[in-house]
Amino acid sequence: MARISLTPPRTLRYRLLEWYAKRSYGKAMDPLKAAGHHPRVLWGQARLEMSVLRWNKLDADLKALAVMASAASIGCSWCMDFGHWENTQRGMDPRKLRELPRWRESEVYSDLERDVMEYAEAVTANPPDVTDELAARLLARLGEPAFVELTAMVAVENLRSRFNAAMGLTSQGFKDSCDLTTDR
Repeated sequence: MARISLTPPRTLRYRLLEWYAKRSYGKAMDPLKAAGHHPRVLWGQARLEMSVLRWNKLDADLKALAVMASAASIGCSWCMDFGHWENTQRGMDPRKLRELPRWRESEVYSDLERDVMEYAEAVTANPPDVTDELAARLLARLGEPAFVELTAMVAVENLRSRFNAAMGLTSQGFKDSCDLTTDR
């Protein structure tokens, strides 16, 4: 159960972002509602997300795996729910989404994908536990711009997941709308 009311003041900025969320995702998202209680936090998060959408040096599937591995490591069920839906909509291989909780044992991931998820978990650890060897492997395979983007994406997901988990936000049912398409 959310630790804050999910009915924030209906300021002009909140209503604008709510309209955008409904148009883009079919409903107003609970993190938006929680942040809506503090207009500057709400607007700052919206501007950050709009900027993140323009980052394009890292392969979209690698980015998704890093984000979801970080969210799983933190235990943010809202982020896992939304991430599953978002990446299903984008056309990501449903097996990779389904196998994510057991990525170490699964055979559906490449060595690079495994390194990306290991890195995401290592960055998310408190304190971060990134080895020089793992960073060097990723840097060699991805190049500097994509490696920087990978690191930044994990940091952004830490912000999202920790905010949502601390606010008590849980699954909002996004994944439920795509279960039929991912059972193949």
